Amino acid sequence: PIGRAPSHLIAAVAETATGGYFPDLMQEFGRFLVITGIVMVVVGLLVWSGFGKGWLGRLPGDIHYTKGNFSFYFPIVTCLIISAILTLLFWLFRK
Repeated sequence: PIGRAPSHLIAAVAETATGGYFPDLMQEFGRFLVITGIVMVVVGLLVWSGFGKGWLGRLPGDIHYTKGNFSFYFPIVTCLIISAILTLLFWLFRK
């Protein structure tokens, strides 16, 4: 088709632009996707099984305000713990 570059030309340009590391980049991206998928499946199974139902989101420091028919809830400590766990996991699985 007119206006489209052949695929081998696109691959050559991508390899030149990345300094020849295009296959390595794709391999790392694939590894990242697999690890992210596994983490999502594990977290999904834990949530589905009811893990943390009694305490997750009700930690000391989580903000919960109720007045009349208005309720505000912000689980800041829960978010910090989840962020720390995810940071640790990503740090462990990085290259």
